Amino acid sequence: MPRTHPHYLVFVSSVQKEFVGERRAVKEFIEGDPLLRRFFNVFLFEDVPASGRRPDQLYLAEVDRCDVYLGLLGNDYGYQDRAGVSPTEREFDRAAREKKERLVFVKADDSRRHPKMRTLVDKVGEQVIRRRFTTTPELIAGIYASLVEFLERLGDIRNLPFDASACPKATVGDLSPEKVKSFLTLAKRRRGYVLDPETPVGDVLTHLNLLDRGVPTYAAMLLFAREPQRFLPTSHVKCLHFHGTEVRKPIPSYQLYKGTLFELVDQAVDFVLSKISRTVGTRDKTAQAPVKYELPDAAVTEAIVNA
Repeated sequence: MPRTHPHYLVFVSSVQKEFVGERRAVKEFIEGDPLLRRFFNVFLFEDVPASGRRPDQLYLAEVDRCDVYLGLLGNDYGYQDRAGVSPTEREFDRAAREKKERLVFVKADDSRRHPKMRTLVDKVGEQVIRRRFTTTPELIAGIYASLVEFLERLGDIRNLPFDASACPKATVGDLSPEKVKSFLTLAKRRRGYVLDPETPVGDVLTHLNLLDRGVPTYAAMLLFAREPQRFLPTSHVKCLHFHGTEVRKPIPSYQLYKGTLFELVDQAVDFVLSKISRTVGTRDKTAQAPVKYELPDAAVTEAIVNA
């Protein structure tokens, strides 16, 4: 589920000596960028103080802890353990096993690549999409695009209109079946709407395009939530009545209305109609006396909805 300004950990994996400048540039860019620094922290092995832990235990533990594995592959394969495997390859394999988000960038110089690094590059290409780079600015641009896509995919930043985006932490269970049924009943009676009032809530949301990857959108919460303000605290209407035509104290009547979008409109319309002049006719034609407001109630409703 999307979270509010989470901090994801990025683990940078590479042969350290070959990518000294690039590793530092990546960390400084991510933690200095106005957008990315809100969501990411970066782990570099060289920033770890001296300790009694074995290096291989430390870096694999950090891979386990990270959210994003960022691999930089170049010419050197690096130090090899007794099995002939480098830390960089161990880290990639661990990230794959733990199903981490893996972003891999390959320095474009195949002619000088160590045979084992060539094999590792091929193995990586069979599992994830590799990106090539030749300069640090190219690398930074590629990382930025990949991390933004990662955030969009998780819903931490939106590329959809607000009302069409998933509402974080909301579920279909947070919606009121009674409110959905009431809406369908009214829509069927007034407009001949195709859906039956007994249609399951999930099917209604799908039909109305009120789901974003299975999560109710903000529009769905505004229309049908049991407690809309739990998810949208600023979704309310303030209605104030002033003496005369100037906005000045004292304020004889002030109301704060909450509820679904339909309820907000109804309450605001009732407030306005209760404050303007109206005439009441006689019951000579019907049992109910006709009421006429100084402003047409349809015009008041239209103005409030458009606001």
